[in-house]
Amino acid sequence: MRTYRHSLKSLRDIALAYSLEKNPDLASLSRELGAIVHRDAKALGDGLYDLRARNRGFERWLLGRRGRPGVSVLVMAWPPGYSSPSHDHAGLWGIELSLYGALEVESWSRATTNDPWQLRGRDWLGPGDATWFDTDPPYMHRCRNLSRQETALTLHVYGGDLDDYATYEQVEAEPYWLSLPQRARIAGPIRV
Repeated sequence: MRTYRHSLKSLRDIALAYSLEKNPDLASLSRELGAIVHRDAKALGDGLYDLRARNRGFERWLLGRRGRPGVSVLVMAWPPGYSSPSHDHAGLWGIELSLYGALEVESWSRATTNDPWQLRGRDWLGPGDATWFDTDPPYMHRCRNLSRQETALTLHVYGGDLDDYATYEQVEAEPYWLSLPQRARIAGPIRV
């Protein structure tokens, strides 16, 4: 039987291996990561129970990082009912994959930074399901934990370190949004 640490190590190692290219195949990477989560969902949910039970709000935990080419692998804890502000990813490509619980991801894009944001759609992610975005065109999304009782956990793989990014607030009527600079915080490392 696989332990959750073995599963997390496999997820991290696969993400780092795929991202040796500047523009990795995000669909293939998502499928490979999702297959591990589908296979090991119970072990991951049980093994990461401490993250689910912390009740300290939204948290980001570092699972792995590499400098060249840049990639970071994070586990995020989403408290019951928590909804992130609409935010971008500072031009990085990324994958978001559910490890435990269910997340709604509402996304927008625009052709250039001078164009208005256009709603692209919604995805609902359960364990092993993923959504991804490339570096082009400009992209933002809002994520929401669909449970009112349980903390959701997600795996995020980014094409670099997501240190600085922007959140967006809608001004009066769509399509106008106010951009607010943000600094990402990491709660700590996850050792595997």
